[in-house]
Amino acid sequence: MTARVIAGLLLAALVCSAQAQPVAHADQALIAAGGRGDASEVARLLREGVSVHARDASGRTALIAATDGNHAAAARLLIAAGADVNAKDGIEDSAYLLAGARGHVEILRLTLSSGADLTSVNRFGGTALIPAAHHGHVETVRELLKTRIDIDHVNRLGWTALLEAVILGDGGPRHLEIVRLLVGAGANVNLADRDGITPLQHARRKGQTGVAQVLATAGGG
Repeated sequence: MTARVIAGLLLAALVCSAQAQPVAHADQALIAAGGRGDASEVARLLREGVSVHARDASGRTALIAATDGNHAAAARLLIAAGADVNAKDGIEDSAYLLAGARGHVEILRLTLSSGADLTSVNRFGGTALIPAAHHGHVETVRELLKTRIDIDHVNRLGWTALLEAVILGDGGPRHLEIVRLLVGAGANVNLADRDGITPLQHARRKGQTGVAQVLATAGGG
């Protein structure tokens, strides 16, 4: 290889690097704008052609960053621009799954109307319904139960949404309402955990009187 060829290759590499740097900077600017909920900046960057599919070092897209901060306006712009509501980051959160787990109802609705994969699971093997039940997000559970999500899906811990609402819930008004919603939607009240302990048995052990009454009335054993 001649010196002239080598020089040409080096020059081409430098040009490509110089061109790539502004693109990378713009990508990260979009993710940062989504994360702080700066809808005006998100809109500006999208108009300039910045990709909604860009990711940061953690694998987050701008939409995941916006969802993390519950910035619905920014999320709406990104989804309208083609952001994938099912794209996952490095810890297996997508905008859809994260909205469900955090109880960000407005963004959840946006993802549901934009092709959310109801069968997708988080790093614990759970659908969006399970952490929503765990954290006591009543309206989130209500929204998810309007879909065809698997109400009795079992995660890697061996728990359903109903089991998680009881085991990790406090038995207070929010978790009691979630148990009512799940039972009313047809959740299997006798689907036990890996140790054979049913939701009713867990509720009684934890002194969750109201929850236990709902489960017993529904045929729990």
